[in-house]
Amino acid sequence: MKARTKSFYAYLEGWVSIILNLLLFALKYWAGIVSGSVAIIADAWHTLSDSISSIIVILGARTSKIPPDKEHPFGHGRAELIASLMIGVFLSVIAFNFLIESIGRLKNHESATFGTMAIVAIVASIVLKEFLAQFAFWTGRISNNKSLKADGWHHRSDAISSVVVLVGIFVSDYFWWIDGTLGIAVAGLLFYASYEIFRDSYSPLLGETPDNELIDKLKEVGKQEAEMEIHMHHFHLHNYGEHNELTFHIRLPDSMTIKEAHSISCRLEKRIKDEFDMNSTIHFDPVKEHVKLK
Repeated sequence: MKARTKSFYAYLEGWVSIILNLLLFALKYWAGIVSGSVAIIADAWHTLSDSISSIIVILGARTSKIPPDKEHPFGHGRAELIASLMIGVFLSVIAFNFLIESIGRLKNHESATFGTMAIVAIVASIVLKEFLAQFAFWTGRISNNKSLKADGWHHRSDAISSVVVLVGIFVSDYFWWIDGTLGIAVAGLLFYASYEIFRDSYSPLLGETPDNELIDKLKEVGKQEAEMEIHMHHFHLHNYGEHNELTFHIRLPDSMTIKEAHSISCRLEKRIKDEFDMNSTIHFDPVKEHVKLK
């Protein structure tokens, strides 16, 4: 996927999300004020946070397009992962605030009065937020952009929280404590969304071992290019957004000349670049014997 295409999907998803979420925030916040519901107001701020996270996605995509320079020889692609972590932190802060507010409402025995406007606002939120979630997941799959996938989970968590609030509206006449309880439930969903985002973002930032399927494919390519068993091992994969660096070791006979070893490494590096779109760095381990492939 070319960088400009990847950025295009980030901008598209980001701006669609910003516009729709601002409209939903206004509708839900008004409904929350009218009904005096902490759960609906919390849900409204959850929606507004989606707009802020989409702005972070756009900024992350723009930053990731900056080419490598002297200070950043591998480019700026990890800005997307950092953007995802920022979304996760932002969600956690919002969740904590509404958790405290909801607990306070339960302690003070405060209830809410829901009307038709509240129901309309929540139903509209469920439909539009699930649409935005599917749209973000789709653009994330096409562009392989983790921040878009994170934004999709943000939209999905908002849709789920709206479903929970809608159920609470219909039983609010029977339970005074339903609004405060729903506020805690929405906070819990926000915390879970934060966990999902952190889990998907921190590992690529730290550096990963390629999965077994990729390693098997790489080893097969190594046999074909070297025409001998070279025992590829010690794989490390470093993700820089548009740029991926792969390092590994191979074993070559100690009688082989530097020129011969260099030829094998060049062929292998080219094949990996062509088939897997990865830049590779290879370390040689000398061995006394080798076995030719028949």
